[in-house]
Amino acid sequence: MRFPRASGVLLHPTSLPGPHGSGDLGADARHFIDWLHGAGQTLWQTLPLGGIGPGNSPYMSSSAFAGNVLLIDLAELRQRGWLPNEALATPPTAEARRIDFASMVPFRMGCLRQAASAFSAATDTADRAEFTAFCTAQADWLDDYALFMSLCDASGWADWCTWAPGLARREPAALAAARLQYATDIQFWQFCQWAFFRQWAALRAYAHGKGVKIIGDAPIFIAYQSAEVWARQDLFELDGAGRPTVVAGVPPDYFSATGQRWGNPLYRWPAHAAEGYAWWVQRVRRTLELVDIVRIDHFRGFADYWEIPASEPTAVNGRWLPGPGMALFDAIAQALGPVPVIAEDLGVLSQAVKDLLAASGFPGMAILQFAFAGDAKDPFLPHNHKHHSVVYTGTHDNDTSAGW
Repeated sequence: MRFPRASGVLLHPTSLPGPHGSGDLGADARHFIDWLHGAGQTLWQTLPLGGIGPGNSPYMSSSAFAGNVLLIDLAELRQRGWLPNEALATPPTAEARRIDFASMVPFRMGCLRQAASAFSAATDTADRAEFTAFCTAQADWLDDYALFMSLCDASGWADWCTWAPGLARREPAALAAARLQYATDIQFWQFCQWAFFRQWAALRAYAHGKGVKIIGDAPIFIAYQSAEVWARQDLFELDGAGRPTVVAGVPPDYFSATGQRWGNPLYRWPAHAAEGYAWWVQRVRRTLELVDIVRIDHFRGFADYWEIPASEPTAVNGRWLPGPGMALFDAIAQALGPVPVIAEDLGVLSQAVKDLLAASGFPGMAILQFAFAGDAKDPFLPHNHKHHSVVYTGTHDNDTSAGW
């Protein structure tokens, strides 16, 4: 798919100003959209919108389908009567230029629990009907997610493979008992997702009204401690105890002598192929319900990926294995039609990656901060850019332009 010439800004919502410890989906997000519109910009790109896990990274999300509840606009919950004024009277203090996650996360989560309790006690039948309809429509991922998050909270976020065997192996009787035991917690997480996606839909509609499209970000791999790995263990390279046998990363290069050991579980690609890549179709469909264009991080992993034994402390001892290639994207296109994708094709690329990018028709990327090392043939120099590409000053892996 080819895109019309356009420009915009890469900015995650957490980096917006905000009165409650970090940026969110509230008034400051709308002000940013107004600024984009006034500046003649038509694109707003975010980082992944999923919930953060340990380390506070959106690239290690607790779900590939859920939204980040820490982005919920608390002021809007107060306006709806689900939070008292005093709940927001003492927000976490933060150094002016950085988020203090240690104070922001418990503050926001406490407010969300207050709001969920107030909603549960409220008598507004329209809100209740909307909430119920959301839970029904999203049940294919929301039921597992809400139970998973409840179990994570109850276990102190211990790895799911260390839970009671019946829960770790997802035995029906154990799951049914847990849904009864943690019914209140499950409804809390369902409420948070409803609040997030309701607010996100309103913000996206506001952006569209200002002529601004949203570019989302989808990491190729997902976190081990995530609802989807727990729910679909058959689709990942795990042993009989549910632990990863191999993990994701990249080999040593000019950035690191030991490579990068990310630690994500790798996909069991034959299992995905056997079901027509249905999990991926569902993931892409869900993503494109939220954004207008999606950037796929580490696109090269679909052509070939670096497999590291889980016992290895670094990425040095690994091997390249072939990815699913065009079979995956053909399955997605057959189910969804042409999809608006930007392929992150940075780094040292094999011929297989170049061939896959060409076959897919997706635009690749160029990074200006990488361009000025003294080589006139550097592909990132403006006069060497490819026609069908997306040019960034930098990404989340770079310094800001001012810092650079």
